[in-house]
Amino acid sequence: MSKQISFIEERERVCALAPVAYAPIRHHVFVCNGKSCAAVGSAEVKEALTRELLARGVLFGKESKGKNPSGSIVLTDCSSVGFCAVGAAVLVYPDGVWYAQVRAADVPEIVEEHLMNGRVVERLALLKITAEGK
Repeated sequence: MSKQISFIEERERVCALAPVAYAPIRHHVFVCNGKSCAAVGSAEVKEALTRELLARGVLFGKESKGKNPSGSIVLTDCSSVGFCAVGAAVLVYPDGVWYAQVRAADVPEIVEEHLMNGRVVERLALLKITAEGK
């Protein structure tokens, strides 16, 4: 119990050490790596996303010189985003956009248009559900 109280009492100091405090996360991108998506290249999609986000300096949590600097985009593998028949599937939060049949060649467009400029790539967008359910 005392550790929790200590953490709460020292939250400003603890938060000052957290990279997210300096560069809030704008997007969380999930790449399906389930069987169906893996069979159509989801690993290559994830690799392409990693390269593109690193090149732009926006990938969250990239280790550098003993520190864990912030980026504004978190990239996560997951076992499913719910659309196995249309892989490789990519889900972007908080926008609630499910991209379908994504290939590595599509990644620069998704990063530039959606993640950097806020414009959904309509030709790949299967579904859009915002936090408000719209």
